[in-house]
Amino acid sequence: MSKINLTLIQTFYEVARHGSFSGAARELNLSYQSASNHVRRLEQLLKGQLIESEQGAKRIALTPYGRALYNQLNPELSIMLERLTKLVESQRSSLRVGMPQAIFFYLFPSVLASFRENFPELEVAAYERDTVLAEMVKNGSLDVCISERYFGDPVVPQRLLGSYHLSLVYPREWGPAPAQDDIPGWAVGRPFITFEPGQTLRNLAIDFLARDGAVVQPAISTSGSSSVKRCVEKGLGFSIIPSWCMQPDDETIASVRLSKLPEVRVYFGSASFLQNHPSVSALFQTCQTELAGPVLDPPQADGSPYVAL
Repeated sequence: MSKINLTLIQTFYEVARHGSFSGAARELNLSYQSASNHVRRLEQLLKGQLIESEQGAKRIALTPYGRALYNQLNPELSIMLERLTKLVESQRSSLRVGMPQAIFFYLFPSVLASFRENFPELEVAAYERDTVLAEMVKNGSLDVCISERYFGDPVVPQRLLGSYHLSLVYPREWGPAPAQDDIPGWAVGRPFITFEPGQTLRNLAIDFLARDGAVVQPAISTSGSSSVKRCVEKGLGFSIIPSWCMQPDDETIASVRLSKLPEVRVYFGSASFLQNHPSVSALFQTCQTELAGPVLDPPQADGSPYVAL
């Protein structure tokens, strides 16, 4: 029982209470598929079927095992969650948000300016991280994370904000821009500046440059796009960074937008019990308004911002 987390229990409880996955999804601010996946994971952990549902059916039925579990949870779970929500809302005076350094440096100030108009008394504590965001949310060090990684963890549910393209950047004095298909060959023998090992953008850049079998050996690696770009401005080499890092007044560097590379997705995640907290919901809406469209390409597919967990 120690492996079972509150998110899975809460989702099953709401599915049983509403009699449908769709009702629970609306209540918990999840996708239909996320609600279904949570119940299936709980069934695997308990080694027993809790819910019977036919494909396409709008209503579900509890198995005897599921009915027994629901009766044990009701109404104590609702009371406990209500008390927890009130406790969190009364005590929280700050919102701890983690994200990669480049997203904070280039994109987040506009989000903060809009968000603080509605929450002027709330401290926003920003943590510039890339590789440990999910762990920081899970251990209670962060409330919210904005990441280019999809965690697939029900404890840290994520919603898709949008996506963006990468750009090749290099000193303008190097001459005309290469065609996209010629960049891996063009890069051979030139100093490559990139991010620290393990960072998402470093992996994408190296995969692209090594696609024809070339050995890619970075000359300089650093923690964020602003530092990488600064090195390029000083003529130390070339790099591949988010297209939104380029500014109209960038006169010393040239860029090529890499439209043939896969887009990089940006996700908004939070601790599961904070999904419906007013400040977290408001921050998500502000990120959508300020980023999805003006900076990021909005989510496509079915138009839903939610990602199945």
